[in-house]
Amino acid sequence: MQLMSSQFHDHFSIVAKRYAHFRPHYPAALFDYLAALVGHEAVVWDCAAGSGQATMDLASRFRKVIATDASADQIGSASRRDNVEFRVALAEQSGLPDNSVGLITVAQALHWFDRERFFAETRRVLQPGGFIAVWTYATNRVEGDAVDGLVQDFYSNIVGPYWPPERKLTEIGYRTIELPFPEITPPSFRMEVRWTLDQLLGYFSTWSATNRYIKAIGSNPIEPLAESLGRAWGDPNSPRLVVWPLSLRVARKKP
Repeated sequence: MQLMSSQFHDHFSIVAKRYAHFRPHYPAALFDYLAALVGHEAVVWDCAAGSGQATMDLASRFRKVIATDASADQIGSASRRDNVEFRVALAEQSGLPDNSVGLITVAQALHWFDRERFFAETRRVLQPGGFIAVWTYATNRVEGDAVDGLVQDFYSNIVGPYWPPERKLTEIGYRTIELPFPEITPPSFRMEVRWTLDQLLGYFSTWSATNRYIKAIGSNPIEPLAESLGRAWGDPNSPRLVVWPLSLRVARKKP
């Protein structure tokens, strides 16, 4: 979610239900790693939780998760669980008490924040010895050279000019962002799914660039893409492997 200064520029509420349905899930090993790092009794702040792509996996491993997002529509699309508290709140103004959480997670959202203010909030809210974990993914690869070539062209050339400028930070894996605490070196992770053609197209429909293209041009770029992918795909109900490398960065507040 985009949080710049005190303003919230919402790229996602309009597609909140599709976002919840079509976005890929993060690997279980990622959450197992975080639980081993912090301990299952930790209280977690899942910041910019969206419709809960990470929240439910965190909730299955931690005693309590506080999930916040600036979009009420996104929060409203999330599944519910007894040990998850949902709040509509800006990343920079969480409303959480000082030193109240042992882990802060930010999944695919740090590039939208006013990071100076968010990191100040992180220093306030995180307990001594606690961790912040941020991760992102950008371009996906699809099984089959012909299909993948069409996907990369759609990403870079068709809707490419309509990506918000913050998107560049995801493409470089947040490497240029200085975290507020000393970093540790985490393992490598990636997301994998096997999707049908319709599932892949549904995912593309959640992209902010796709929806900005529609608003600017007045037509849906998914329609011609569906035709060209359909010719290259073969049986549209036959799933293909889709892969996203994850860039994970983890830092620890001084005990």
